[in-house]
Amino acid sequence: MNEVSLNLGRSEFGNAENSGNVLSEKEAFELLEDWVKNEKLIVHMRQVAHLMKSFAKEKGMNDQDQHRWFLAGLLHDADWDQWPDQHCRKIIEELESRNIDPEIIRAIASHGPRYFGVEPVTEMDKMLYAFDELSGFIHAYSLMRPTGYEGMEAKGVKKRMKDKTFAAQVSREDIRDASERAGISIDDLINFVISHQPQALN
Repeated sequence: MNEVSLNLGRSEFGNAENSGNVLSEKEAFELLEDWVKNEKLIVHMRQVAHLMKSFAKEKGMNDQDQHRWFLAGLLHDADWDQWPDQHCRKIIEELESRNIDPEIIRAIASHGPRYFGVEPVTEMDKMLYAFDELSGFIHAYSLMRPTGYEGMEAKGVKKRMKDKTFAAQVSREDIRDASERAGISIDDLINFVISHQPQALN
């Protein structure tokens, strides 16, 4: 991704009056069906959505908040397939036009601070940033293992992270930065993904 061209040039998103407004799960998947033709990208977004919802659930959040976290994960890369040069401007504008909760929009806007120029501030922001790259990396690792996620351990994931030729497009720097911002160790993040991600596509 080009760090300059994707900079959003703003830090305020949505309207506070729309707090609590969400897409239904059906509406969100209809949007993905219209916008995303790449099945691997859909898998990634579903996995991140599941991680976000699982984290919110373990934090004791109610069903409504869990759904908001789910939506942030599900839609964060919705415009990447057809409009990579407008990522994530296009999805932000779409959600703003639908009067969606600004916290969801802001989380999407801040899931790549190096690219979009928006700092993760809320817990939702920080966890979407933390799960995004790590989810994709661990999924790639699972595909090369004979047993997939079964028996996977954090030390194996970290060993692969040191191999710069493996999943080279995944930024190790972003993974470390996101872990620090979230205040959660990389080991704990990895273990959370390993234990929850396999259920994402069930």
